[in-house]
Amino acid sequence: MNAIKERIFGAVTVMDNSSALKLWEFITNEFAHPADWGSIPEAEPDEFDLQMLEEIEQDKDCHEFITADEAEEMLGLS
Repeated sequence: MNAIKERIFGAVTVMDNSSALKLWEFITNEFAHPADWGSIPEAEPDEFDLQMLEEIEQDKDCHEFITADEAEEMLGLS
């Protein structure tokens, strides 16, 4: 992790839930536009990626999901 990511991580760690929610809303509003994501080139998986995908397929814990409501409740955002 580079220095700026470490600073961001540290800032989020000490934020209260209200501030973290505001930051999350900024991130999703600023970076969730389809035009932005559509400009990312698609790449074929390499051997490491293929191995990781195989491990995910075999790991039963990777097949358990929760709803957005459950995630918000777990994070104290609801």
